[in-house]
Amino acid sequence: MLFKTLILEKNNHISIIKINRPKALNAINIQVLCELSCALQEVENDITQKALIITGTGKKSFVAGADIHEMQSFSSPKAQEFSELGHRTFDFIGKMRMPVIAAVNGFAFGGGLELALACDFIYASKNALFGLVETSLGLIPGFGGIGRLKLRIGQAKASEMIFSAEKINADTAFNLGLINKIISDDVLQQSVVCAEKIVLQAPKAVTSCKKLLQIGAEMELKIVNLMEQQSFSMIFFTTDQKEGIDAFISKRKPTFRGR
Repeated sequence: MLFKTLILEKNNHISIIKINRPKALNAINIQVLCELSCALQEVENDITQKALIITGTGKKSFVAGADIHEMQSFSSPKAQEFSELGHRTFDFIGKMRMPVIAAVNGFAFGGGLELALACDFIYASKNALFGLVETSLGLIPGFGGIGRLKLRIGQAKASEMIFSAEKINADTAFNLGLINKIISDDVLQQSVVCAEKIVLQAPKAVTSCKKLLQIGAEMELKIVNLMEQQSFSMIFFTTDQKEGIDAFISKRKPTFRGR
C-alpha cells in the first residue's frame, strides 16, 4: 500500500514506520491514524517480520501531538470517533505478536507521547521532550495516555505531569522510568541495534512474553480507556476547549473560564 503520511521500510526481519508530516511536526490527524492502522496490520501479517520500530521523520519532532487545526472543527460525536480510532490503533500495537520500539527523535507531546507509550519501550534522543499537554488546550488525552502514563511512572507523577501540562526532557524521563535509554547519536540506528538482538531470539517465546506482559497491564487499562474516550468527546462541549484551540492557532495565551 502507498502511504501519504507514513514511510514503511522492511529490512532483515525489522520493520520501520516513520510518521511523515514534517511541516506539521508529524502531528497526528485522521489520515495518519488510518494509514498507521493499515501499516501496522501489514507488518503484523508479514510472517518475515519479527520487530517493529516507530519513529518520526526529521530531527525536531517524533510526533508533536494531535493535529489541532483538524480538531478545531470537531463536534463531540466527531471527537468520540477520533478518540476511538486512536485507541483502536494504539491498542493494536500492544496486541501485535512482535515487540514494538518507539524511537523518539524529538518532540513527543500529547498524542505523540501516547503513541510512544503504546509501544513496548522507548529509546529517546538527547533532545527529546515529553508531555501530555492537553490541559493547556482545554482538552484531555484521548488516545490512552492517562492510563498508560500512570502504569509507566505511577499515579502521583502522572497526575503532576497531566494536570500541569508539564514538559520533561530526556534525562527526567529516564529517571522516571518513562524511557529505557537516552541516545547521544542516532536514536533510530540504536533502536535497530536493539531490534537486531530481538530477532535473534525465538519468535514464539518473544510473542508469548509480550502477551503475558500486556495481559498484566491491560486488565484495568481497558476500563480506563473506555472512560477516557467518553470524557474526550464530552470535553468538546466546553467553551474552554474552543478557547484553547483558538488560542493555539492564533498564537496567543488562552484564557480559561472553567466552563
